[in-house]
Amino acid sequence: MPVYEYLCDACGPFTDMRPMSECDDPQACPQCADMAPRVILTAPNFACMPADRRAAFATNERSRHAPQTVAEYKAKHGPGCGCCSPKKPPRLMAKSKSGAKGFPTARPWMISH
Repeated sequence: MPVYEYLCDACGPFTDMRPMSECDDPQACPQCADMAPRVILTAPNFACMPADRRAAFATNERSRHAPQTVAEYKAKHGPGCGCCSPKKPPRLMAKSKSGAKGFPTARPWMISH
């Protein structure tokens, strides 16, 4: 069951655990028993959420109000950006005793220069 926050006019804020079906209903204040409306005073706690999911939520929240323009995207992610494209493995290179380079996996039929 989630914990909701309520604000009593006389006593101030308090929290209570209630079913989600009753999330918008007012709750009786534990001190004065007056009905208090539900309010959102603190941000949700994402500390226990995995980092990749937390980053996705942050990206969605930012783009909700002001989507990123193409120019802003290109400024962050230039050609050959390592964060968006998979990295190529380094080419296998072999050197002979004479110092000639050879790339055995690229084109085995070619003679190196």
